[in-house]
Amino acid sequence: MNGPNEEKTAAEPTARDRTPNRGDAIGVGVLWLAKWALCVVAIAAGAWVIGNVIAKLWVVLLPVLLAIVVATVLWPPTRWLMDHKLRPAAAASVTVIGFLAVLAGVIALIVPSVVDQAPALADKSTEGINKVRDWLQGPPLNVRDEQLDSAVDAVVTRLQSSAEQIATGVFTGVSAATSALITLFLVLVLSFFFVKDGPRFLPWLHTTVGSPAGQHLEEVLSRVWTVLGGFIRTQAVVSMIDAVLIGLGLVILDVPLALVLAVITFLGGFIPMVGAFVAGALAVLVALVANGLTTALIVLGIIIAVQQLEGNVLQPVLQSRSMKLHAVIVLLAVTGGGALYGIVGAFLAVPVAAVAAVVIRYVGEQIDLFTAPPVTAEEPGADIEPVAD
Repeated sequence: MNGPNEEKTAAEPTARDRTPNRGDAIGVGVLWLAKWALCVVAIAAGAWVIGNVIAKLWVVLLPVLLAIVVATVLWPPTRWLMDHKLRPAAAASVTVIGFLAVLAGVIALIVPSVVDQAPALADKSTEGINKVRDWLQGPPLNVRDEQLDSAVDAVVTRLQSSAEQIATGVFTGVSAATSALITLFLVLVLSFFFVKDGPRFLPWLHTTVGSPAGQHLEEVLSRVWTVLGGFIRTQAVVSMIDAVLIGLGLVILDVPLALVLAVITFLGGFIPMVGAFVAGALAVLVALVANGLTTALIVLGIIIAVQQLEGNVLQPVLQSRSMKLHAVIVLLAVTGGGALYGIVGAFLAVPVAAVAAVVIRYVGEQIDLFTAPPVTAEEPGADIEPVAD
């Protein structure tokens, strides 16, 4: 005979055993969305705070960032000198003084020519823009748009104002010259200490922070240094090759302002995609005005050929695969850096993006290691069949 508690045919389902309904699923989804939305808001707020701090400290951060870039270039010769029994301080002094001498020689050789020919370059570019506008508005295109005229006028005004600044204001302003000299002095001093004490920094940081954080910092910073140094040196070599080849083509075609255009091509090489486009457009415009349509088309062909050589031969050979960034990332980085911090921001945008990519890759590697299934080693003799008695 069954008792009263045993007369129940089935036990009531508990909350854990109950099948979730639509309300439960929607509630879980809303909570998940709210959690991630809060994370996104927190990240955006942190980025905003960091951006404001960088803007406030830009005068201090700029020499540090430029010194790191210079140190990546000076480190290989410094290491070579130290390997040949030269003390770190002496090796760093030799490389920094040599860099300063090369920089002074380049400035003394090129800057006066650039300053003298900058107004002529702006005038030639203005004539080329006007000629392109007339071609667009004439047959067979017959483009009649007031916005086209206003855009051309804006570009012409900008070119003329830039030429006047280069010719009269940039190199003669006392405050600008003083600021540039102070920045250059800080860059040289910081570069000296970076290349002199660089090998001791990571071990000191590891010891100071301790494991495991110190181990992660040492590994990440080592990768960042390798990537940044490879990027700067690769861009310098590629930019030099581009400038020499395009400059030779302009000289052979007797295009005026060939030296200035070659210098712009070299400097533009450090701003991927955008710099090459601007330098090439200027060269084609000057050739169009000075030598006619045929020469301009030849110059365009030379620029396209050099860019194909760079993209298909030079970059794959000279640049490590781990440093490559997607073209969209490069374009967005250059655009954002230029909009926020001008030409210096555009120059530093891609190295910063490459460094961020290194950090993200390392974090991804650590996440993969953390989430990987554990590897259990088989105990010795576990696969041996027991012997029957």
